[in-house]
Amino acid sequence: MSAASGRAERTHEVEYFTGPGAHPRHTEVPAATPARLTRGDRALSAAETAADGDVGSVIENGPTADKVDVVFVGDGYTAAQQDDFHADVRSKWAQISAVEPYAAYRNLFNVWSVDAVSNQSGVSGDPSKGVVKDTALDSYFWCDGTERLLCVDTGKVASYAAKAPEADLVVVLSNSAKYGGAGYAISSGAGYDGIATASSDHPDSDQVAVHETGHSLGGLADEYVYAPNGTYTGAEPEESNATKLSAAQLTAEKRKWYRWIGQTSPDGGTVGAYEGSRYYPKGLNRPTENSIMRTLGRKYSLPGREAMIAGFYRHASVLSSRTRTSAPVARAASLKVSVSKAASLKWYVDGAEVTAARGKKTVTPASLGVPSDGRHHTVMAKAVDTTRAVKDPALRKLLTDSRTWKIPATS
Repeated sequence: MSAASGRAERTHEVEYFTGPGAHPRHTEVPAATPARLTRGDRALSAAETAADGDVGSVIENGPTADKVDVVFVGDGYTAAQQDDFHADVRSKWAQISAVEPYAAYRNLFNVWSVDAVSNQSGVSGDPSKGVVKDTALDSYFWCDGTERLLCVDTGKVASYAAKAPEADLVVVLSNSAKYGGAGYAISSGAGYDGIATASSDHPDSDQVAVHETGHSLGGLADEYVYAPNGTYTGAEPEESNATKLSAAQLTAEKRKWYRWIGQTSPDGGTVGAYEGSRYYPKGLNRPTENSIMRTLGRKYSLPGREAMIAGFYRHASVLSSRTRTSAPVARAASLKVSVSKAASLKWYVDGAEVTAARGKKTVTPASLGVPSDGRHHTVMAKAVDTTRAVKDPALRKLLTDSRTWKIPATS
């Protein structure tokens, strides 16, 4: 056996979904696209190459440093179909952002599209296993022999995602109406963790991305189980929605989601400690009976929603402004900020609050009372998200931010 053949083939761990409302499953898939799907690939023409890799702003709510930047990359769209891809991005994001807590925090997100020009329209494996399409990212159903598992060339995805500004989430939309998708457990090193794939035109494929972002943004564990795994005997899990403890123990020890126990959850039922989580039928508990981290089509639980909001704020800020704080600002200059929907906003001059300016998103230093007295002054805007959906004091620290501008003496 040669050294080359002796090396283990590189693989990715993926999560996939056999149908709407189904429990997800995990498997290992080869990182390389099967040769039968790429054997007939041809190079792009000059005109196609010119359009390949174009980046578009679908929704812009502020500077990339202050927002969660979601990047959609299309596959199976020809040069003539890029407008269709852009329409599919808008439609898919509308579906994703209708789910709570996305819906309440839409203005925390920027959405970008990256045009990946394919030679042929569609996806390999659609409608049948033998169909082969020459596409930019090598999307294909029947990955690892599973029809609904929609795999891609992750290296190619990374090269396209890198063209967009500071990607925090990456979603591949494959041009198909067939149900399918996958979640890749990949640490990119470029700011985003994981890649979600989804068919563009199936009405339930958005749930794949919603579930996957529970991992990548919320740090949540899967709550479904594999019967053969038996009983968990390891250490207490790091994820906030899995525990070895009972509801009574969580309350007594003030651990994890104890603040939510007994409350009615958006996904139905009451928050407690339900046996079975993180792939183990016994030995681990989950917060609710059936959240989206267990079954597609469900909602986030109260503890899950809290984790997601905290995850948003690890990438974004409750307060955003396009006016730089690194340069002096004149007394007559306009200071404009944007804040989260549930945030309170206060303004301060030299540390003292200007109560008359509460909630105002556009001010000038002069209107705040900064005097023209030949001295330096400071203006600060401070925002606090007052949502009741986050109870943990450690997480609530993420829900506060401020900006301070210097007003020069000569202004």
